[in-house]
Amino acid sequence: MARPCKRRRVFCEPCCRHFAPADSEGNSLPPVIMTVDELESVRLIDLEGLSQEECAESLGIARSTAQNLYGRARLKIARCIVNGRPLKISGGEYFLCPGGQPRRKAACTGGLEYPAEENNDNGRKKRVRVAVTYENGKIFQHFGHTEEFKVYDIEDGRIVKSAVTGSDGQGHGALAGLLAGRGVDALICGGIGGGAQMALAEAGIRVYAGVSGDADAAVDALIAGTLRYQEGASCSHHGEGHSDCHGGGHSCH
Repeated sequence: MARPCKRRRVFCEPCCRHFAPADSEGNSLPPVIMTVDELESVRLIDLEGLSQEECAESLGIARSTAQNLYGRARLKIARCIVNGRPLKISGGEYFLCPGGQPRRKAACTGGLEYPAEENNDNGRKKRVRVAVTYENGKIFQHFGHTEEFKVYDIEDGRIVKSAVTGSDGQGHGALAGLLAGRGVDALICGGIGGGAQMALAEAGIRVYAGVSGDADAAVDALIAGTLRYQEGASCSHHGEGHSDCHGGGHSCH
């Protein structure tokens, strides 16, 4: 299976998504498509004055990836200006993180993302299931060793049902299949390994990592769009040992 593209952290949606030359001949040409994450790289470097390294940190990707992203964006801008082509901003692999500051690796402020198939006829967001790594009312800080999840069913922005369920003794990547089998759409946790993050992404489960404190309060904050989490709160594994969990401030065991 191909490795999924890592979504880029974007701090604002474009205020305008369509640009075109004033002359009629230019308007008749097909538009050049620039993705939202490509536009964000231009905003960070050309407007905010960040270096490519700082841009990569803000987007949450490798410097080489940010360099390629920025290069593609500048090429598309040049094609539009030199050839008189319209420009359209659309799509891309990104998630919106309006709560942090682009110049530093900050916690994101995230709200719920609802599966498209759960929208009603008017497109209104309707239903989602959220799991939290759980221990004595708190968010358990090591995903691969959690013994319980608290699962919340949320409809129209309110919790309609919650229950504590066991993890069946499974660990790390195997837990992704367990959560997917229980219909979970999103996970709130503390530290989590890279392999588990990949497995969850492949299962279509959104991860809000690096969160601590009361489990119920975290879900309430997620619904309200004020949950602060760390996109990079991962536990890196080297050989048979474990390094520290970055973002969550806890060591892996």
